[in-house]
Amino acid sequence: MAIFSVLTGYIIPFLLVLSVLVFVHEMGHYLVGRWSGIRVLAFSVGFGPELIGYTDSHGTRWKLSAIPLGGYVKFYGDEDAASMPGADALAGMNEAERSQTLAGAKLWKRAATVAAGPIANFILAIAIFAVLFTVYGKVVADPVVAEVRPDSAAQVAGVEVGDKLVALDGHEVSTFDEVRRYVSIRPLVPIIVTVEREGSRLDLPMVPKREEITDRFGNKVELGLIGIVTNEQRGNFRVQQFSPGAAVIEGFKETGNIITGTGRYIGNIFAGRMSADQIGGPIRIAETTGQMATLGFVAVLNFAAVISVSLGLMNLLPVPVLDGGHLLLYALEALRGRPLNERVQEIVFRLGFALILTLMVFATWNDTIGRWIG
Repeated sequence: MAIFSVLTGYIIPFLLVLSVLVFVHEMGHYLVGRWSGIRVLAFSVGFGPELIGYTDSHGTRWKLSAIPLGGYVKFYGDEDAASMPGADALAGMNEAERSQTLAGAKLWKRAATVAAGPIANFILAIAIFAVLFTVYGKVVADPVVAEVRPDSAAQVAGVEVGDKLVALDGHEVSTFDEVRRYVSIRPLVPIIVTVEREGSRLDLPMVPKREEITDRFGNKVELGLIGIVTNEQRGNFRVQQFSPGAAVIEGFKETGNIITGTGRYIGNIFAGRMSADQIGGPIRIAETTGQMATLGFVAVLNFAAVISVSLGLMNLLPVPVLDGGHLLLYALEALRGRPLNERVQEIVFRLGFALILTLMVFATWNDTIGRWIG
């Protein structure tokens, strides 16, 4: 019974969400690659042995593979699923055959094909948010203070009940969520909070504290907090409705917020303002997907959009094997006027693979043993 609960509550929702995100990512590579005249040998959701599949009229093998933790598009002339060009295979091709390979395509076509995967993930996130905002709207509240927590940064700075936050570091804000987003990714960073009180504006300097909170599922999360709370009476909670066009714009903003927040979190790790124990791998994502599933379809869709952005960002890291690594090599090629030596590229790709494996081990440690002993 316990196994069945884990299967239906965590594993199946996780695999469904991940498979959709991987399919969209790889479809980006596939469509732009085909448009660029590059021949596609295989399109796989998952790695390892093929479970089911078929070959289309263009000679592409579409398949579902046994290890459902990713996927790939294999282009003509590639040595492996990471689009490492096969030197021996390319050497034996004539000009017409080589023009159908990723390595033989013009530089801008190669870059567009590689970048299309992460871009597809961003587009998917924007589309999901746009649909959610169009159909359900967005719950918003005014940034009016209903409570100031004792010994908080806000209390020390002199924030009072009834104050309305109107700007953060000079950036105008209109909702409590904008305040939360801005502050949460700036622990231990001095900020200027502008409040409106009795018709006057006051600039109050403060430093958000780094605090650990526990969500409804028992997950511990580190955030920057200044210690203010709003409520339904003060904040005027309401559902903001959007037209389809406005919802797309809001979807762009929401996706941009996730990208900014992720970048800020990584910067906080290197600056020592936050710990890296919130970085998770497949196990943590599976757990969170299952938790979102208990909240309903809308929560799962929202989480899928967030993970889609994260997947796109991860693939843009300048690490060989990932899309960002390919783009880095293309940038070097554009600067040098010629590609790197094939032997050098092979070494770089193998180092990239080792780095990715190390990161996966670290994430898995955080998911299991690290959280257990912490």
